[in-house]
Amino acid sequence: MLSKEKLDRINILANKAKNGSLTESEKIEQRLLREEYLEAFRENFKRQLDNIEVRYVDEDGNPVENQKSSTGQKLKENLN
Repeated sequence: MLSKEKLDRINILANKAKNGSLTESEKIEQRLLREEYLEAFRENFKRQLDNIEVRYVDEDGNPVENQKSSTGQKLKENLN
């Protein structure tokens, strides 16, 4: 994840953008920081998806074997 300093800087630049007082160099910095943040977010989300285990049960609550779900895989593919 991003450092606290970078997250703070993202918030400072967002507040400046709301006021309309961002310079061109600050706009570039903001874009780069946002890209870095999103990349870290996506990587963290992918790791979370890798750790999800879906267990199916029948109507009586008994585990059912050999059920496959592609939902997690589809989510991971959409992140790429």
